[in-house]
Parts: sequence; C-alpha cells; structure tokens
Amino acid sequence: MAHVAHVPVTLLQGVDSQRQTLLDNTEHFARGLPANNAMLWGSRGMGKSSLVKGAHALVNSVDGKPCEPGKGRVALIEIQREDLATLPELLAMLRESPRRFILFCDDLSFEKEDRDYKALKSVLDGGIAGRPENVLFYATSNRRHLMPRDMIENERATAINPSEATEEKVSLSDRFGLWLGFHACPQDVFLDMVRTYARERALPISDEDLAAQANMWAITRGGRSGRVAFQFIEDLTAQLAEGR
Repeated sequence: MAHVAHVPVTLLQGVDSQRQTLLDNTEHFARGLPANNAMLWGSRGMGKSSLVKGAHALVNSVDGKPCEPGKGRVALIEIQREDLATLPELLAMLRESPRRFILFCDDLSFEKEDRDYKALKSVLDGGIAGRPENVLFYATSNRRHLMPRDMIENERATAINPSEATEEKVSLSDRFGLWLGFHACPQDVFLDMVRTYARERALPISDEDLAAQANMWAITRGGRSGRVAFQFIEDLTAQLAEGR
C-alpha cells in the first residue's frame, strides 16, 4: 500500500524487548540478510499491529524522514484472513519482483483446520519451490497457537494418540521462527504510555492530574493497555483544546 498509518515505534512503551527484536529482524530482511517470519501474540491493545507497521515505516525512512510512497526498501502488503487461500498465487507474483515484501495478517486465528489454515501452513513451509527470498510473513494474534485452547484440549482428550493430535494443532505456530509475546501491562507501565503520548503532544497538564485522569479512564474501560492509553490521550487532547 502507498501509505501505511502508523504510530512511531519510539512512542510504544512497555514492549522494549519485543520492539528491538522485531526491528532487528525487519532491518535484516530489508538488507537482504536472513530473517524469520514473525508471530506477535498476546493481550489485545498492547501494540502488536502498531509495532509491525512502525517497524516497516522505520526501515523505509531516509535520514529519519519517511521515504516517498512506493520507494521504500520494503513494501507492506496486508492480507485478510479470508484471503489466505490465495497466498500461493500471490507468492508466485511477488517472487519475480525486484522489491522486498512483508505480508501482514492482523488478528489471525482459526476455529478449525480449514483450507486457509492448511494454505498458510504450506506457505510457511515454503512448499517445493520454497518461500521467495524477497517475502516475509508477519502476523498478530491474541492466541499463542492460533486456535482456541479448548479446541486443543478436546483433541488431546479424544484422540487415539493425544500427543500427535496436539502437535498437529500447534504445528502452524511453530513455523514462525520469531515469537514475540505481549502481556497485560501493570499500572506503572500504563502511566508510562500515557506520559509518553502526553509529552509528544506537549499537553498542558500536571503529571498528578494526568495520572489521576488516566487511571479513572482505565477503570471505566475495564483494563489497561497501549490502546486504552492512546484513546485516553485522544479524548484528553480534545478536552484541553476546548479549555475543559
């Protein structure tokens, strides 16, 4: 796509290790070095998709500034879960291109071993031709093994050979060479997220008031995450602009 909406990776707090690992992997790929397909899994709203898009923007920047649309070292192609069956045809097209591509599937999960599950498994394996050297696959999911835990447990309970059934269910996630886990953030990390966004926008509010309002916002939302922090800052920015 010509333009990728993203949050600068420097604003993503509480995910320092995951951020550096994905940035290194993406930079290696952009330079033509070996790199792994990546699965970013875990708690919702903790910056998984933002990190993918931010890493893409960073490797395409020139002297710290975004490159012209379509001129970056790596193109990002978002593919929907229901379109996974078309991956073999897409890879055949991309294989002949001089550019490098990251295929990105956001919020990936399966309820059963349908044809899309098998198509993605085949692509990550590389098939007979192997995965194109100029293509990498990044995905995000709330599920570590891409399938509901109860589905895996049911297979273990009813299968003639429980270990083989379980292995089959988790075999897809095993094909991602890079696993990055994202977990629910404690209060101090949540407030770091809020403070980072507030500083970036130079919001005229004391730290005490900022923390108090952020905590109240999190209570009304029933949890803390990077997404909740950003939504709070959006609302606070509008209120301060109105003089409230």
